[in-house]
Amino acid sequence: MTKDLVILGSTGSVGKQALDVCDHLGIRVVGISGRRSISALEEQIRKYKPIYCAVADEKSANELKIAVRDTDTKIISGERASETLCEISECDTVLNSLSGIAGLRPTVATVLGGKKLALANKESLVTYGTFVMREAKKRGVDILPVDSEHSAIFQCLTGQKVKKLILTASGGPFYGKSREELEKITPAEALAHPTWDMGNRITIDSSTMMNKGFEVIEAAHLFGVDIDDVEVTVHRESIIHSMVEYIDNAIIAEMGVPDMRLCVQYALTYPERFDSPVKELDFKTLRSLTFGVPDDVNFPLLPLARRAFTRGGIVPAVMNGADEMAVELFLRDKLTYLGLSDAVIRVTEEAENIASPTLSDIEEADRWARIRIKEIAEA
Repeated sequence: MTKDLVILGSTGSVGKQALDVCDHLGIRVVGISGRRSISALEEQIRKYKPIYCAVADEKSANELKIAVRDTDTKIISGERASETLCEISECDTVLNSLSGIAGLRPTVATVLGGKKLALANKESLVTYGTFVMREAKKRGVDILPVDSEHSAIFQCLTGQKVKKLILTASGGPFYGKSREELEKITPAEALAHPTWDMGNRITIDSSTMMNKGFEVIEAAHLFGVDIDDVEVTVHRESIIHSMVEYIDNAIIAEMGVPDMRLCVQYALTYPERFDSPVKELDFKTLRSLTFGVPDDVNFPLLPLARRAFTRGGIVPAVMNGADEMAVELFLRDKLTYLGLSDAVIRVTEEAENIASPTLSDIEEADRWARIRIKEIAEA
C-alpha cells in the first residue's frame, strides 16, 4: 500500500478526490502540483504540509512563495516543475492526474525513477505508450490505472485467456443526435456531462467520443492487447465501468456508483482493499442497465483513434495535440462543434509519420499539430 504520495494536478477533480482518499486512509502527501490555482494550493499546503509544491506558472509560483513563506513547503517552479518533483521527491507513488501532454514528462520521470505510478493522465500512453510500458517493464515499475474504465478492467482480469476487453462509455450529452443537431452545439451545452464532474477538456472530449478513443489506445498499451480486441459499448447509467470477456464467452464486469475515489483508492492500496468513502450500489433502487452501439458516423473521433494507433509512431501524439488545441479553440468560439472533429481528423491524417520517435519527436509532433489546428481555424 502507498505510504508517501505525490499528487500531480492536486487542484483538479481527480487530485481533490485523491486527497479525500488520503484523508480516509492516512496516506502522507509529500508533494503536490498545479499551474495557477494559488489559493487552492495554499489551502492544500497548510492542510497537508507537503515537502514540495510544484507550480508551472512562474508568476503564480512567486505569489505562492510569498503566501506560504511561514511554512516549510519548498516551491518548485517552471514548465518542468512537475517533472522535477517526480525526480526529487521522497515518495513511493506518484499519482499523475495532470491534463494533456503536460503529463508526459512527469510520467517518464516517474517510471525512469522506479516509483509506482497511479496513472490518470491518459495522454502519457496515447502519445508515448510503447516507450512508457517498455521502460516500466524493464524496471519492474507498477503502472496502476486510475481511469474508471481501466481500473475496472484491471480488477476484472484473472490471469485466464482473454477474448476481448469491453470499455463502457456514457455517450456524453449528445448521443443519438443527428449531424444537423450537432452543428448547433454550443460550448456551454458540451460542458454539461450527464454523469461525471470533470475538467473542461475531458468533458468536451467525452462528448465527441475522443476521450473514449484515447481510452481504447490506453487499454491496448496497459493490457498488451490488439486494438481490435478493445470494444466500446455505450452504457448511459455508468454503473458498469468496464468488462472483460474470456475465451469461453464468460464476461466479468466491475460495477459501482460513478465515483472516481474508488478507482483512486484501489490504485493506492493495490493489491489490498479497504473500506472506502464511496457509497454502496443499492440494487433495490437500480431500475435498469442499458447498452448501445457507438455512433461512428456522427462521432468520428473514436474510429480515428483506432486508425492513429494502427499507424503508430508520432501519429497518436499528433492526434492528441490537435485535439487539445481544437477543444481550446471550440471553447473560445473559434471552431464549431463539428468543425472541432473535422479539424482533428484533417491534421491527424496529414501527419508524416516517424516510426520510432524520441521524446523530442513526440513533443515536436504535438507543437506542429497545434499550429496546424490554429491555421485551419483561422482560414
